[in-house]
Amino acid sequence: MTALLVIVAALGLAVGSFLNVVVHRVPRAESLLRPGSHCTRCRSPIKPWHNVPLVGWLVLRGRCAHCAQRISVRYPLVEIATALLFVGVAARFGLSAALPAYLYLTAVAVALAMIDLDVHRLPDVIVLPSYAVGAVLLVLATAADGDWWAAARAAAAMAALWTFYFVLAFLYPAGMGFGDVKLAGLLGLYLGWLGWSSVLIGAFAGFLLGGLAGVALLVTRRANLKTALPFGPAMLAGALLAVFAAGPLASWYASLLVPTA
Repeated sequence: MTALLVIVAALGLAVGSFLNVVVHRVPRAESLLRPGSHCTRCRSPIKPWHNVPLVGWLVLRGRCAHCAQRISVRYPLVEIATALLFVGVAARFGLSAALPAYLYLTAVAVALAMIDLDVHRLPDVIVLPSYAVGAVLLVLATAADGDWWAAARAAAAMAALWTFYFVLAFLYPAGMGFGDVKLAGLLGLYLGWLGWSSVLIGAFAGFLLGGLAGVALLVTRRANLKTALPFGPAMLAGALLAVFAAGPLASWYASLLVPTA
């Protein structure tokens, strides 16, 4: 297991470095491949040894090697966060057929959360292909496990969450965008594969975290009642919480309803 976690941590750093490119370029409809990594101010190409995840930022002391412009600390933080989440997912699933599917979900979650925070959008170019990728990876995991009910449950949960969010967006379009609806279906696919408790906890946690974040912003006067707040990060955080802790949380809640003697 230790070797797996080390490998996954290194993979997470590399994926996090690529996600920084995705977060910057996708909202601008720029290619992810060309041009190569470069300074956003002087446009100078970043040397390969300066582009090593985390290490490059530390070596450069957070500044461009050519024009000395500050490189945001968000870049290494995204890399570290992705690596830590990858390690958590690997610890959760182990060396199983489901591991690639949930590593992919984690990477998508990081990218979408950052983009939604930046520009209040959940780009179709990321969300829609993720349905196909997620379906393929989960079908492969199902084939390896032999539990085809999990695949049927995933499809049903995908439809259920999509419909629920669509109704919310229809009734209250000012508070729910259609990007959230499309994301809900994707999260339903992944959470449904794990079980209905994961679906319920993930959806509830999304609303709870979104509400808490809104209250915190109101209290600190960083937002008011008319401020449009992105809901995607809360949905994604709630889904990841369910991936990691739906089982213990469901057991704890059941113990409250039926206390033991």
